[in-house]
Amino acid sequence: QRLDGLAGVQITGKGVTARVVEYRRLLGAQDNRILREQINDLRKITRKPKKGTKAPSQVAVKAANAQLKKINERLQATVRQPACASIANVAIIQVRIDRRAILGERELRLVTQSGISNPMSFHVGHLKEVSRDPLGTCEVQVLGKEERALRRRPPEESETRIYLPCTVNGQISPGEVDRYRFTARKGQHLVFTTLARQLVPYIADAVPGWFQPILTVLDQNGQEVAYEDDFRFKPDPVLIFKVPKDGDYVFEIRDSIYRGREDFVYRISAGQLPFVTSVTPRGWQWNHEVPLKIKGVNLGNRKLQPPNKLLRNGIHTINRTTDGRPINPIPFAVDNLPDLQSHEPNNSMQTAQAVKAPIIVNGIIDQPGDADWYKFTGKASQFVVLEVMARRLDSPLDSSLRVFDPNGRVYASNDDNAEPGNGGLNTHHADSYIRMQLHTDGDYYVQLTDTTQAGGPDFGYRLRISPPQPDFELRVVPSSVSLRNRGSGEIRVHATRHDGFSNPITLSIPGLPRGLSATPVVFVGTQQVAKVTIKSDWRRLSRPFSVVPTVMGSAFLSGRRPTHKPAIPTEDRMQAFLWRHLVPAQDLRVHVYNPSYKPPRPRYVRINPITAQRIMAEIQRSRKDKEPTLTKGQALNLLRQLQRLFESGLLTDEFYYRKVAETRADEAS
Repeated sequence: QRLDGLAGVQITGKGVTARVVEYRRLLGAQDNRILREQINDLRKITRKPKKGTKAPSQVAVKAANAQLKKINERLQATVRQPACASIANVAIIQVRIDRRAILGERELRLVTQSGISNPMSFHVGHLKEVSRDPLGTCEVQVLGKEERALRRRPPEESETRIYLPCTVNGQISPGEVDRYRFTARKGQHLVFTTLARQLVPYIADAVPGWFQPILTVLDQNGQEVAYEDDFRFKPDPVLIFKVPKDGDYVFEIRDSIYRGREDFVYRISAGQLPFVTSVTPRGWQWNHEVPLKIKGVNLGNRKLQPPNKLLRNGIHTINRTTDGRPINPIPFAVDNLPDLQSHEPNNSMQTAQAVKAPIIVNGIIDQPGDADWYKFTGKASQFVVLEVMARRLDSPLDSSLRVFDPNGRVYASNDDNAEPGNGGLNTHHADSYIRMQLHTDGDYYVQLTDTTQAGGPDFGYRLRISPPQPDFELRVVPSSVSLRNRGSGEIRVHATRHDGFSNPITLSIPGLPRGLSATPVVFVGTQQVAKVTIKSDWRRLSRPFSVVPTVMGSAFLSGRRPTHKPAIPTEDRMQAFLWRHLVPAQDLRVHVYNPSYKPPRPRYVRINPITAQRIMAEIQRSRKDKEPTLTKGQALNLLRQLQRLFESGLLTDEFYYRKVAETRADEAS
């Protein structure tokens, strides 16, 4: 939305560039009227001339036919009643990817003269790419006439032949099923990984609030041989299919309830690809290393490329094997506490594994109905924290914690702990958390189970048992802000406080360039949201520019030296008209512009002076003794519409010159 004056594209990461090829805004009634007049003028050139009149040159006829074709294509692509006005404007972007560009997700933003857009996801892959033609804008559905809004698929698009491995890209329209035919050999383990909700996390007008894809594999007889509608707790499916015999197969993708729209986009990587289903352990202590055991398909003897052991505490991503090949991203935790491996038998209070706090235990609920028990010694009045990290590490475990006192009575329990910092795409905060004060000396017992009594080799977890470890995390919303050259803009910073942390947090934006400033702000007590104002002091600004600053938070956790942490840029997204989520972005961007700046026009009028004199003479004769018919505001609006159509290449120089002259002649001065 609001993309008029589209000036460029910004994309994160090295090795990738992008530029605007064309911008197609939604045409209004006035635009259509102007284009119809232009069509009539062009048809006068292409018609067979009357006897006695001079025929136009072949060059003029050829140019008029080309212009007619362009205008007709533009009018045919216009939907007067779009299903969703916010996606009715179309920008066509050309992306150029260097051979050495790093694989993975990038963020793409559009830049206008007065602002910068929210980020959209763009992925650089390593497989051959197959892309269906982009959808046209869907019409609004009318009750009882819904079929009129459906996209009519061309016959050549009913099924696409692909050759594995590859990555397919497409969009789903209402009621549509996309089909891809491929050849496979008996015994192959084919993996189909889907990006859909991860590309457009929350769709405002859709219930449920995102595209829910379903994958199906059919054999050569049209019989279903594999099906998947999710991957554990994630709505984007991963289908792992063992081929029963040689031959042709078809995989299909559709929405679970046959919805569809332009923003129901997908990206599926298919083939005999390596895929990791679990890793043990799911984290380690800072500055330590342990062997990583992995399970999955098509892995062979591959091992994971572990993260740098000096990485700061938090959750990091492993996405390569030791031989440099890409795999599905795996979250991995780093902490400063010592850790150990759970061992069996520890399935009851009597066989509870003894641990000494502070400690992090790496374990697995390895079968349905399993329960892991741990025992630690505590003292009266001591504060103890028990925290499970599983769902945040992509484990399917829905943990439940119970603590028993030395007398065998339940002392504390917790199922889910909702924190804003647990991830913008995680809609089920399934990890458990207990902070408690012990009432007596003795041995305390911890029982960890799955709430649904599920289990298996993939149900790994990390259980922290320790005194409180006060800490904080920061998130900044939105991930882009636009300022006038003598103006200001606000960003909101959300603080997540861990283990009862209540010390002040000072926010600042160091390293801002000349002309930009931000006054430090302090979080006090248990305050969770604060506003930071960024000011621009540029008096003269020739053209817009963008910077990528970092919001820093400083606080005393322990000791005399403050801890400094960057705020993670996020976008505030709404799910199903109610719940809000802070979806992480890759960077924060500040855009500064001058409202009076006029960029160079992409197209100028080139008209013969003799033709210009003739047009002006005709207008003067036709307007002689006539009253003006347009107010100044109406004339300015019409001139802007004419300029946009002309700069889009839809009006000829002569027609544009005439319409501008007529408008100015009709304007009441």
